[in-house]
Amino acid sequence: MNLFAKPVEQLIKGCKANNRQAQEGLYKLFYAEMLRLCYRYLKSNDLAVEAINTGFLKVFQNINAFEQSKGELGAWIRAIMVRTCIDLIRKEAKFNEGTENSDDTDAVFINPDILNKLYAEDLLKAIRTLPAATQLVFNLSVVEGYSHKEIGEQLQISESTSRWHLSEAKRQLRATLQPSSKSIHEPTENKNKAS
Repeated sequence: MNLFAKPVEQLIKGCKANNRQAQEGLYKLFYAEMLRLCYRYLKSNDLAVEAINTGFLKVFQNINAFEQSKGELGAWIRAIMVRTCIDLIRKEAKFNEGTENSDDTDAVFINPDILNKLYAEDLLKAIRTLPAATQLVFNLSVVEGYSHKEIGEQLQISESTSRWHLSEAKRQLRATLQPSSKSIHEPTENKNKAS
């Protein structure tokens, strides 16, 4: 038996009745998880806070459409937050058709050993350096698990454009995260010049 099921049911009923305390309780219950999600998608903390507040407003406005028999509340809220982030990114991002061959997207990968050495904050910072459109596709594909077809439908881009952005994200992250091999050879070259 889930100990949180009854309180969540009460929060849902309260939110459907437009009860402010229930809305505050629901907000506090899901705030941290949804804020982390928004941070992954958006480049600035201000945009992430804007997304979470807009997303929760949509949650409260549409809570009557939520049916517990069709799914879990957290997943429903998460879907609203992802769509809210997408809407904010669309204001800034421009999705250009990629020129890279879409068959090459799976050939680019990030060495798992490198990812194991990074802290979550370092990885988040690296992801945030990606161009907005590329970052969005990366998050939808790698973090959320959407297919290129689903991404294309959500963002109104072609599957090949989605593949290109994912490939570009992996290429840029690999370049950012892998140590440069030049620094290993530089001291030897300088020593030879001094001789």
